Amino acid sequence: MNGTAARPSPVPRVEQWLPPEVPPESSWEGVPSEPHTRAREERRRIGLVRQAAYVAIDIVLACACATLAFVARFGLALNSGEKSLSPAKLADYARAHAYPAYLQLYVGLIVLACMSLHLYRTSREVAAWREFLTVIRAVALATTLLVVFIFVSGNKQISREVIVSTGMITALLLGGWRFAKREYILARTRRGIGLSRALIIGAGTQGLTLANWLERNQHLGYAVCGFLDTHINGEPRVLGLISDLRKVAIEKFVDQLFLPLPAESALVKDIWVQARQLRLNLTIIPELYDGLMWRAPVRSMAGVPVIELHGPPIPAVGLAMKRALDVLLSLIGLVATAPILALAAIWIRLDSPGPVIYSAPRIGKKGKTFRCYKLRTMLANADSLKDTLRKSNERKGPFFKMENDPRITRAGRWLRKFSIDELPQLGNVLLGDMSLVGPRPHPLDDYQRYTIDHLRRLDVKPGMTGLWQVTARLDPSFERNMALDLEYIENWSLRMDLRILLKTIPSLIRAEGR
Repeated sequence: MNGTAARPSPVPRVEQWLPPEVPPESSWEGVPSEPHTRAREERRRIGLVRQAAYVAIDIVLACACATLAFVARFGLALNSGEKSLSPAKLADYARAHAYPAYLQLYVGLIVLACMSLHLYRTSREVAAWREFLTVIRAVALATTLLVVFIFVSGNKQISREVIVSTGMITALLLGGWRFAKREYILARTRRGIGLSRALIIGAGTQGLTLANWLERNQHLGYAVCGFLDTHINGEPRVLGLISDLRKVAIEKFVDQLFLPLPAESALVKDIWVQARQLRLNLTIIPELYDGLMWRAPVRSMAGVPVIELHGPPIPAVGLAMKRALDVLLSLIGLVATAPILALAAIWIRLDSPGPVIYSAPRIGKKGKTFRCYKLRTMLANADSLKDTLRKSNERKGPFFKMENDPRITRAGRWLRKFSIDELPQLGNVLLGDMSLVGPRPHPLDDYQRYTIDHLRRLDVKPGMTGLWQVTARLDPSFERNMALDLEYIENWSLRMDLRILLKTIPSLIRAEGR
């Protein structure tokens, strides 16, 4: 370092990294840049027209919903022959001139909310139910902002019933027409109308996987017409070598090129140039590295696309929602099960000497140690006997379990059958050391037998129940346990938590505890 700040290197122009044999775009013979620009502008214009049409449909439907709600609230009452309307209703109806102004504001908020949630350019990969939930979010946001504006302005002329009913009807209609549009496009796709003919460059494992996925997901609008490869490998759909790209693309009327990586840099540049010349869309599929990049999010950093292979397993908003659910349900559970805990405590004291509550260190999130509470179901000196029983362990892996553990007391067997012994862990959930749903916490001596890969289950808080408990509770394999724990962590959703909790109830009734 000489103390002088290094100048950032200038970003190279396209001409600088084109292959030497390919002239700059401005001098491509037979393919001037102007037609390409016109085609791109034409596609952009069509896209803007389509989005404007979607906006117009939303505006018309939002106005219709507001009008319907207003008529249902006031117009029908006056036309029904009712002669004795309350003064409040008469006053609202008499001041109806205030509604058009608020209707314009509401429609504008609806459009802005839909734009912010990208509802005017929804990808075909987005499921119908997810799009409908996004519509509900947009309408709810617009309705909330309208209510806040009315409240701040101090206007008392607008009926709250009209606003709420307008929002509900608007959400249904805006979601409904999008569903109808989706079904119409799918029906056209099934008939082979409007499909983009796709040519995949590379007939390896990744190319074949992509082709099968596109064929299974016809709603995306692609028809795979074949492959190009560096050599003819016996795959019947290989139409030629990569050098035949121009000939095959013209003969097969190709619209879209897919290029799965890895590929040599020079080859990618050459295909890019030919795609520009042929005015074809080119999509590059990154190397998946044996599935590590499957479903990994793509974002931009300093203008460069980056793929995040591993991030926080549960986003911050999800953690807040999960914590709120834990606090609410653990409080309800502690109150509801207090009589059961009292009776169990009496039974434990009468059955064997020792404390009612068993407290032991457990490993929690990120390796943090905490005290885990259970009703005592074993002899008071059970921990000191564990090492002598290790040779009789019935589980495969670093955790210990015996079907007929001699340390378990008579009362303990019944408490374990119905998982009553774990009810004090609701206190751990309330304290924040555990969650209702998550991987089970392991003792310190089991944790010390972990391998590096096993530590991934500590990315989240341990739980009272989990995916393993409701799907493979009797499976002795720790690797199966690990696979289910990781599946839960990587695919977490609040709906998954609720589904696991609901599936836990039948397990408790069937007395599947051990």
